[in-house]
Amino acid sequence: MTVTPSRHPAAALRTERLELRPVRSADLPAVTRLWTDPEVRRHLGGPVIASVVRIRQRRIVGAPGFHAVVRAEDRAVLGLVTVEPAGHRGETEVSYQFLPEHWGSGYAREAVAAAVARALETVPSVVAVTQEANARSRRLLEAVGLEHAESFEEWGARQVLYRRRA
Repeated sequence: MTVTPSRHPAAALRTERLELRPVRSADLPAVTRLWTDPEVRRHLGGPVIASVVRIRQRRIVGAPGFHAVVRAEDRAVLGLVTVEPAGHRGETEVSYQFLPEHWGSGYAREAVAAAVARALETVPSVVAVTQEANARSRRLLEAVGLEHAESFEEWGARQVLYRRRA
């Protein structure tokens, strides 16, 4: 995979098939689906309630660290990748959500790999947390070079933390 390098964290990140860029107002319908789709939210605590969705909609447009994942060929918004500098226990954390119709096409793997590579240009490590039961997410994290670092109980479920060092 070729990742277009940049030292500016807000700069768009391009791969062969995708662009990761700041969220725009026009992306809100797709992003709202991510927050409310029961299948997307299966391992994330369930669909977000309407009042919280409205707050998130006002805050996400242009917010640092939030990247709409856009397919280059048709500009469709496929998902969201977030890179939080002081995420889990102060480490840079990557998280992601993709619309179900785009699962299984390698888009999430491509986007997350690019986001992790970009983050590791400036930080010593990146972590990601997922539910132990989320086998697809665990496979994705392992495929992009993160390694299982620990398991713990949180939010009423077994969680696993993955880490990749620069």
